[in-house]
Amino acid sequence: MTDAPDRAPGASARFAAVLSYARPRDVPPGIDPDEFRLALLEDTYEVVAGLELVTSALVLDPPDQPDAEAVTWPGTPIVREATLTGAFAALHALGAESAALVAPDAPDLPPLLLGKLFRALGGAPSAACQAEDGTLVALAAALPLPDWLAAALRDVDLDTPGALARLRAAAPRPGLMPQGPGWHRQRTTGDLRLLDPGLEGWENTRALLQGHPLSS
Repeated sequence: MTDAPDRAPGASARFAAVLSYARPRDVPPGIDPDEFRLALLEDTYEVVAGLELVTSALVLDPPDQPDAEAVTWPGTPIVREATLTGAFAALHALGAESAALVAPDAPDLPPLLLGKLFRALGGAPSAACQAEDGTLVALAAALPLPDWLAAALRDVDLDTPGALARLRAAAPRPGLMPQGPGWHRQRTTGDLRLLDPGLEGWENTRALLQGHPLSS
């Protein structure tokens, strides 16, 4: 299911959609889990919303998350899907010829890394950015999905440990899922050490963490 305005003439056929899970989080002491989740989500959304020639979107699971919708810009397509396969299909129905699904906890993700995934689609049907913990920061694909990838995503999502290796193993031949430069996610309090105070962006997360050490 999707909520979106009609696609404007000349709108980009590339979409980047941030997933919003609304799941409990491991958060720093003294910080409200919902506030932390939304700060990470908003900063990650701002990354994709700032990409040139890319339409930003939001994927909701569960489907009713008014607090998550509130962080988006007016007119942002909202996709209500519980699976990555469903999310890709919904974005394709909106006119996407290629799309990247992005984890909601990468507030300091450099936009360049997403650009590299889209460029990789010029020679392969899919590409991935792997996190330091073995999950995925982002997964990009040309649409519609090839059958092998759609089938593999029934058992793999961005939070699956070793997701990249599992998806590559499902490919009918090597080279169908190149790996872009890796990055990191904020999934545990220990991941705070990976945030660089000198790096621009992640303003909402930065403000919420003010007074909390990023490393121990």
